[in-house]
Amino acid sequence: MVGKFLDALFGCWHSRYSFPITVRPGSRRSRAAAVTGTYVVCLDCGKEFAYDWKEMKVVEAGQNTSAGVRSLETKEAS
Repeated sequence: MVGKFLDALFGCWHSRYSFPITVRPGSRRSRAAAVTGTYVVCLDCGKEFAYDWKEMKVVEAGQNTSAGVRSLETKEAS
């Protein structure tokens, strides 16, 4: 708890991101890529964040976007 507070004050603010990277199906995925299949990386600290192409924004870890992404995949495949 104290660590999270200190990190919020003095840690990285994640203000600069890489271009979104989409992982190929069947390849090993990081935790960030496992959520939506696409992720971005903070250019200052290297932390990976899930990215939602439809909303064009970084997705929080607690948000349930994987169900929505799966439903889009099945609609396009049929």
